[in-house]
Amino acid sequence: MSKGFYAFLVAILRFPLFLFFRYKLINKNNIPKEGRYIIASNHISGPDCIFVGLGQKRYIRFMAKAELFQKPFLNWFFTKMGAFAVNRGKGDTTAIENAKQYIEEGYTLGIFIEGTRSKTGEFLKPKSGAVMLAHQMDCKIVPCAISCKGLKPSLWRRKYVHFGDPITTEELGITKASPREYRDASRRLMDIIADLRKQDIG
Repeated sequence: MSKGFYAFLVAILRFPLFLFFRYKLINKNNIPKEGRYIIASNHISGPDCIFVGLGQKRYIRFMAKAELFQKPFLNWFFTKMGAFAVNRGKGDTTAIENAKQYIEEGYTLGIFIEGTRSKTGEFLKPKSGAVMLAHQMDCKIVPCAISCKGLKPSLWRRKYVHFGDPITTEELGITKASPREYRDASRRLMDIIADLRKQDIG
């Protein structure tokens, strides 16, 4: 893993992705250069982690489904892009510990809070992992809405990547760290992401 190679990949992908998706980055400087932050985003297409990375100067470590790492080229590519594997639906404690370690080391963590890609572009039920990690690691959360006209992404259709203002877990209503608080906070976070999307595509 190399921060320099990550920056190189982002640089060479920036223009081709703009040609195909005509992406627009909104509030891309909402994450300070220092401090603990988690980017919590919805997920509508395979290259979403790249689009989020295009908007930030910090090296983002993304949680990604373990299936993406089964083929050699994809394993190489996503590892270089800062992704690390998580086994969905299995209570992957190794992935959680890896995430905590990366936060301790000063990386920004990226999480798709629905846990999987939406095939229709509509929001799915949010998972609690992002708010739980943010609370345990004393991180602020930067909500991020990825959207496009017609909801479902395709070539030549403009994609929007909209970063919201950082928010604390206390502002999301977490005080006792109960499972119910985590669920409620995740729904509030999803509502913020929905508001960001509404600003872009209505």
